[in-house]
Amino acid sequence: MDSFEYTASPARIVFGSGTIKKVPDELARAKVSKPFLLSTPQQVSHIELLKGVLGDVVSGTFTEATMHTPVEVTEKALEQLRSSGADSIVSIGGGSTVGLGKALSIRSGLFHLTIPTTYAGSEVTPILGETDGGKKTTRSDPKILPSAVVYDVDLTMTLPVGLTATSGVNAIAHSVEALYARNTNPVINLLAQEGVKALASALPVLVADPSSQPARSSALYGAWLCGTCLGSVGMSVHHKLCHTLGGSFNLPHSETHAIVLPHALSYNAPRVPAAMEALAAALPESDGDATRGLNVLLKKLKVERGLKALGMQESDIDKAAEIAVGNPYWNPRPIEKGPIRELIRRAWAGEDARADL
Repeated sequence: MDSFEYTASPARIVFGSGTIKKVPDELARAKVSKPFLLSTPQQVSHIELLKGVLGDVVSGTFTEATMHTPVEVTEKALEQLRSSGADSIVSIGGGSTVGLGKALSIRSGLFHLTIPTTYAGSEVTPILGETDGGKKTTRSDPKILPSAVVYDVDLTMTLPVGLTATSGVNAIAHSVEALYARNTNPVINLLAQEGVKALASALPVLVADPSSQPARSSALYGAWLCGTCLGSVGMSVHHKLCHTLGGSFNLPHSETHAIVLPHALSYNAPRVPAAMEALAAALPESDGDATRGLNVLLKKLKVERGLKALGMQESDIDKAAEIAVGNPYWNPRPIEKGPIRELIRRAWAGEDARADL
């Protein structure tokens, strides 16, 4: 057994069906009583649902959360939060809303309870990515971690098929990189494999039958495990590329993850044989090849495979490569501009991943 270090996450997790009804109890448990509610413009209905559960204790709402957590949006929300007299923050939605909740919590010091409705995993990480002037920066601080997470499977039942697939692959990406992280450990390895297995089994079922409650429950369970991996160990080239592409070219988060992941894995494959073996075992139809397993899964999910379809221009490839090799995250394979550029080109063109980078 290799030496390792492991720090358990202090967040409280409530998982199940209909668990949104437990939010008042969770706030009382934290000794707070005046929540400020957050959502995106598309999820105002969730705010109304929450208001119905919480009653007249809601101190205010902000429904303008947006992807990549722009600082200007955070500052607008912070002004409203401070004037509302709130003693806590409740965010409901996907990674955009959770990100705003984290940004407000770290600035205000208020208790943050989050109710995720996608598989992003941000809710169980101490990581905050913010965009300012077209540049995305990421920081990690234990105080960023939401204090409580309420997973309600019912809130994921209407998640559109496309977002179900890309958000699920985004979650898988957290576990993939956790398996070869510099500070990985046996606990995280087990969580990562279980998370990938749960999602890789559930997502194809959901593409065929989005209303399958058992598959929705399995997917949300897998997303929790994968998110926990993201919050516990360092990420590498895949996440660096996705932050570069998202923050600099305003590409949608989960769709970008789904496109880049198999290429990033193929880049690192020669240096991480143990991780490749563990991942292949968790992916159906991999035939012992994790890259093949991901390619097969993405075909089943019918997700977009090319960044050009998301609006990225071919002329942006060189700029993206330049940004990606600047201030790189730790990675098991050294970051080399030529192969990284080719990785981005393949992802832009929508090619299948190949382990020859």
